[in-house]
Order: sequence, then structure tokens, then C-alpha cells
Amino acid sequence: MTDLDRFLEQPGREEAIAEVRKQIDAEGVTYMYYQFVSVTGRIMGKGIPAKHWESIARRGFQLVYGSTANLFVDRDGNYIGYGPEARELVGLADVDTFCVLPWDRKTARVFCTLFRGREEEVDGGAFLTSDCRGNLKRIHDEFTAETGLHLRAGCEPEMMWLKTNPDGTPSVEGKTKPYCYHIDQFSELQPIIHKVMEYGEAMGLDMIQGDHEDAPGQLELNFMFDKAELTADRLTTYRQICRQVGREMNAFACFMPKPFMGVSANGCHHNISLWQGDQNMFLPDGDDPRVPGKVGLHAIGGVLKHLRALTCITSPTVNSYRRFWDAGFWAPIFADWGFQNRTTALRISAPGRYEYRSVDSAVNPYLSFAALLVAMKDGLENSIDPGPPEERNIYDAIAAGKDVTRIPETLGEALDALAADDVVRAAMPGDMERVFMHYKRDEWTRFIATVSDWDIGEYLDILP
Repeated sequence: MTDLDRFLEQPGREEAIAEVRKQIDAEGVTYMYYQFVSVTGRIMGKGIPAKHWESIARRGFQLVYGSTANLFVDRDGNYIGYGPEARELVGLADVDTFCVLPWDRKTARVFCTLFRGREEEVDGGAFLTSDCRGNLKRIHDEFTAETGLHLRAGCEPEMMWLKTNPDGTPSVEGKTKPYCYHIDQFSELQPIIHKVMEYGEAMGLDMIQGDHEDAPGQLELNFMFDKAELTADRLTTYRQICRQVGREMNAFACFMPKPFMGVSANGCHHNISLWQGDQNMFLPDGDDPRVPGKVGLHAIGGVLKHLRALTCITSPTVNSYRRFWDAGFWAPIFADWGFQNRTTALRISAPGRYEYRSVDSAVNPYLSFAALLVAMKDGLENSIDPGPPEERNIYDAIAAGKDVTRIPETLGEALDALAADDVVRAAMPGDMERVFMHYKRDEWTRFIATVSDWDIGEYLDILP
């Protein structure tokens, strides 16, 4: 049997398909988005009338392989990842992700797992390895089978609400002033917040808290942590909700990591813990209530060892590295850890979890959680010691003579670090690594080859 066959023959699938039909009919749904996530975290897919639900659930839909790379071309005019001669993928619904869109109750969405075409001569019906969402589930299952542990994760999805121009295009101007934790600025965005919360709760996000951050129009609205692949789906859903709310409220939901200088960027801190059943294995097991147990310490050791390569995945754009150069805004640029220390890349944010900080709002969470899993697994297998926690401001520690590894300073440097790290690259099996590297090498090359406003301002009158 192929992977595709086994997927279709999962116990209870036919009954679940029938239950969705009941929901479709009861809700009056007439249209459905069959969606997956591209290499950059974009939501891709097809729209199909709901009357075809059963047939599509059983045989899937087809789409070009290149859609997993946004169907973009590189600077030489070549399609990224797959050429026009490539075959077509098959997308099959993960039935339990069916959800009616609260802003358009005639429309529903369902996430899909991707496969190679049934008729392909090589690996026909196999999982498509450029499916980042499917990869995370498989990598997580393998991790659990080998270690007995699973990853639970929460995220802190910062983003900025910008004003729009009269023609509806986004303006690079926040809707509020950059006053961190200021309730009055929070209140200015309350209509947006209420709508995001309403839609989030309707789509299964347990919304728990939020605040105004310290950049113009910058909000962080949090939802409850869960198993890694569920949190990744919810972050994707949250982004989809924000874009819809922006359309309704005459605002632009901006996920660019660093649209403004002189204020904080948009992070997406990952709060991580490893569990054995219902037992949190990061909880302290010694006399110091701040220090994680052995599992937690070795996991931290693995992440710190591979932080330079991890940064390429968790800070994945040219713009991401502006965040690390605008000094003074707690950007985590050194591979160290500590208790409540916001100058290190990892901090123990509460007993039983640590906060991975070198990650921003452009992250693809399916790639980042998979990469963190393989890095932590290396730490567990090799009992990697992270060293003592750093209690000082890391800049003071360095001034006093501490030798600390710095994360990459540019996307180009990060790509080189990733290429040299076999452990982290294992989080992108098969085609995934090739598609990711093609996409990001091209992004870096296009940036290097572009004459910018800075070039003009700096050099236009360079010589008489």
C-alpha cells in the first residue's frame, strides 16, 4: 500500500466524512477551501463547491508541485523548486480540521495532506516531502516513537496594524502610538481586537490574553498552547483571521518582521516544553525551582548547539536581520540561556518551559517546530550540557570577557550555517530542503543585486 492508500484507509475516516456532510448541510455551506501551507508559510490551495465534498475527500484535488513554493520564479526566470514539467500533487483533506469561516458562513476550510500522484513511476502515492505541514506531523511522530516524548508549544504572534491609504493600499504608518502595555493605545484597537477574538474563538482558538507592544499599531494576542502541529495550524488560522479583520476594519494586518526602525520588531517567541504523556519533563527535579530537569537542560543544549542553523528557519527573511541590528530592543542575538533574561536567545519564562526568542513574525511554524524537534533530539541523545544559566545582561557578560556565539548577522550567513548543519537540515527531508534553499538563496541574491534607496542616498553624489 502507498502512503496515500494508508491515509484513506485510516480507521473512522468514512464516518468522519459523513459527519462533515451533516455539518455542511446543517450550516448551509456551499463552498470550501482545501488549503495547505507553502515553504514560506503562505496559505495555498483550491476552492471547490461543497456538493463535491465526498468525492474530493476520497480522491483528492490536484495542483502543481510548484504551489508548495508559491509558484514563484527566481531572478533567472526559473520556477522555484519545480519546473513546468513537474507532476501534480494530490491533496487530501484532514477531515478533523473542517471549520466554517465565521465571516462567511457559506464557506468552510479544511487543511490537507499532500501526496505524489498515484500514477507516478517513482514513489507514486508517497507523501510529498515539500509539504511542510505533513513533514512536521511525521517528524513529530518519529520523535515520539524514539524518545517517548512529544512537543507542546505556544507562540506569541506579534504583528502590526497599519493605516490604509485612500485607495486601500497599506500605509507604513501604525494605527496607534508606540507605547508598550498602554491600555489607552490598546483601547484604540479594541474594535479590531473584539473581532479577532470573536473569529478566533469560533475557529477553535482558546484566546487567553493580549497587550499593546512597543511599536506603532503593534498587538500581541495569545491563544492556548498545545501539541506542536495543532499550534502551527492555529497560528496559520490566526494570521488568516487577522487579514480578514483588516479587510473589514479598514486596517492592514502586517506580519513583516521589521517595518519600522527605532522601535521593536515583530517577534513570534516559541514557548517550548517536552511531555511524556501528561507529565511535563521540563519541570525542575532538583533543589532550584528555576532549573529545568535533565530532559529540559539537554534539550536547551541541543538548541544552543544548533542555534545558528535554526535561525535561518526561524528568522527566514532578509528583513528579519534588521531586527538583530537595531540595538536596544532586546533582540536575542547571542546563543546563551538564562532565567527571565531577555538578552539571551533562550530564557526560562516559567517553570516547565523555555522561550525560544530568535524567531519572528515571518516564521513558518511547521518548519520551525520540526527544526526545534531535531535540535532537541540531538541534545537528548548526546546529553548536551548547555552550561550554567547567564544571570547578567549578556552585553555586560561579554564586556567582562565571556565568549558567546553570535547568531548569523544576515540571511546569507544564516543560509551558510544551515547548509553546514546536517542535524537541522534533517527537519527538511526530501524535496523540502531543496525547495527551501532555492527559494531563500534566490531571495538573498535578489536583495544583494538590488540598488536600494540607501545606495542612492549614500552614493549618488559620491565624487565630483
